[in-house]
Amino acid sequence: MAFVGIVLAGLALLAVFAYLTTFLGTGALLFGLLLALLPLAVVLFAVRWMDRWDPEPRPALIFALLWGAGISIVTALVFDLGVQITIAASAGSLTGSDFASAVIQAPIVEEVAKGFGVLVLFWAVRRHFDGPLDGVVYAATIAAGFAFSENIQYFGLAMTEGNAQSLGITFLLRGVFSPFAHVTFTICTGLALGLAARRSATKSGVVGYFLLGLMPAIALHALWNGSTFVLTGDASVLFYYVIVQVPLFVAAVLIVVFLRRQEARITLRRLHEYSQAGWFTPAEVSMLGTGAGRRQALAWGRHQERPKKLATRHFIADATRLAFVRDRLVRGQSTPALHALEARLLELLMNHRADMLGHTLPGSGPPEQ
Repeated sequence: MAFVGIVLAGLALLAVFAYLTTFLGTGALLFGLLLALLPLAVVLFAVRWMDRWDPEPRPALIFALLWGAGISIVTALVFDLGVQITIAASAGSLTGSDFASAVIQAPIVEEVAKGFGVLVLFWAVRRHFDGPLDGVVYAATIAAGFAFSENIQYFGLAMTEGNAQSLGITFLLRGVFSPFAHVTFTICTGLALGLAARRSATKSGVVGYFLLGLMPAIALHALWNGSTFVLTGDASVLFYYVIVQVPLFVAAVLIVVFLRRQEARITLRRLHEYSQAGWFTPAEVSMLGTGAGRRQALAWGRHQERPKKLATRHFIADATRLAFVRDRLVRGQSTPALHALEARLLELLMNHRADMLGHTLPGSGPPEQ
């Protein structure tokens, strides 16, 4: 299923490249693509930082990136084409408006397209979708892909103008000042779906959370696009950026930091419960549930043979998954599949421990440095 989704999303991205080539040309497309890789790398580096405590499955993240860069863009283009055809067929009774297109149409269509990708992932990788930070990670990855394809167009068009100043300003605005703009919008939807996962929402409830998250996403997107119609002069644009966009970005960073710390607290709390049942020693709980403990364990693993090194990494990763499975069970998501996953993870963890330590007694931890 993951392979099929990645292939379909990849084909959509190829369709986007083909469309851009029709008016940019191959040279401008490649130039815009290379330039667009720079802000994309910055955003993906930030996503990797967000996702370090409980990493999401790599195929799901690849799908998310391709959904944003391919399917979301195709959706926006198809909708825009439909609007243009409707206007043309109206024989003058309908007219287009740049303001309506930028401030109403684009925010609604684009945020729904990106947000729906998060919803698809919510259902497709539900057992890995544990809470708000997971939703933020998937939403940010989708938004990064969307901005990547958009940037190819903007950078390519600026190049075709043959004006170095125009290209420089375009890159400054999109690549330096606002590489996280789409991320800031779409994480509202991801955050809402993450809350739905944490609160065991029903299917209809999940849709409600989805629509609730879309509202601020669309509003922030409209606020960003609408500024270009009311601001004049470089000073006004800079003032708006400092007064409005910078605080929004800072707020998003603070939310992510809070969510990362919350994940660490949940891991420590739930592993402590397993410790009380005899599955882990207090030393192992500290090793698995704190940043300092993990760094010490990984440092120990780096000096061991490859099997022990891999076992250490898997021990940490599966213990984190176990903690979040336990959290879902405690919160009322008591299903046979979740109980089976808990048992499977406990079995894996005992095997990892044995591989790390050469089949020592259960409850041992890696030796101190």
